Amino acid sequence: MTELLELRGVVEAAPDEVAGVLLDARPGGRSPLAATGSAVPSRGDEFTVVREGSTITVTLDRAARSITEQGEWWYRGVTGVEPHERGSLVRHRIFNVAPGHRWAVRFVSRGPLAAAPTAFAKLLGGLGEQLDCAAYPLA
Repeated sequence: MTELLELRGVVEAAPDEVAGVLLDARPGGRSPLAATGSAVPSRGDEFTVVREGSTITVTLDRAARSITEQGEWWYRGVTGVEPHERGSLVRHRIFNVAPGHRWAVRFVSRGPLAAAPTAFAKLLGGLGEQLDCAAYPLA
């Protein structure tokens, strides 16, 4: 597994509050990462959803305050919440989990990697909106 990108931002609320919203990621949940449609199975902290035609496996780790989204062959995104002097540090990391195929991953990952900063800023904005606090990316 190779890390391809790390993004960081601050949400000016307590880590448990931020994680409470972030991890409410089942369809219909409060999380900006919540999927639409339905999840299989209907309960539990690991489930699959279909997003933009791809099956995504979502794993919630409440103790670690993190959510992992893994795509069908190369993509794994891990978003976690840690304490920060201004509230919470939200860290989003994108990994290549494909065994081999480095040239193919370099090609197909360009779009998701280019889109990640904008998507992450929207995630932070959604968390700030849900918690009625400031939220912003870090350089």
